[in-house]
Amino acid sequence: MSCRSLDGQINTLRRRGEITPGATPDTGSLRGDTIALLTRINELRSSMAAVMSMWLSAQFQDLSLPPAELRREFLADREPAMEVIVARAMARGELGPKTPPARVISLAPDLLRHELLMTLEPVTPETIVQIVDDAFLPLARLWSGLSGSEA
Repeated sequence: MSCRSLDGQINTLRRRGEITPGATPDTGSLRGDTIALLTRINELRSSMAAVMSMWLSAQFQDLSLPPAELRREFLADREPAMEVIVARAMARGELGPKTPPARVISLAPDLLRHELLMTLEPVTPETIVQIVDDAFLPLARLWSGLSGSEA
């Protein structure tokens, strides 16, 4: 693939990220914000999951960029929504004093993305709630130093 073609694809990906609605949900709770974000991602990205999966499979070798770099290009200069959501939750006292590790902060959208790419179908609302309640919230609380009795 020529450098020009690669630049064009990266610019297309960056432009798509810029025009995708980016307002971070603010429902007043960590759980509510995370469910709202995953629901929005599910609605916006489920139709793109199959296309992105095929495109990444076909282009991965030629792009010579890891998926994390492609994601950074897509996000452009926006702060990841989950970082905003977690910071708000910490300010409200919903989490302990320590910021959870980046892997925990990105867990909910990562699990949703995995579901989308594995099924190539929208994720059910029940699955979104399971991701948040059974995986993300317990780990975020644990890593932030919030004891079980405070949750």
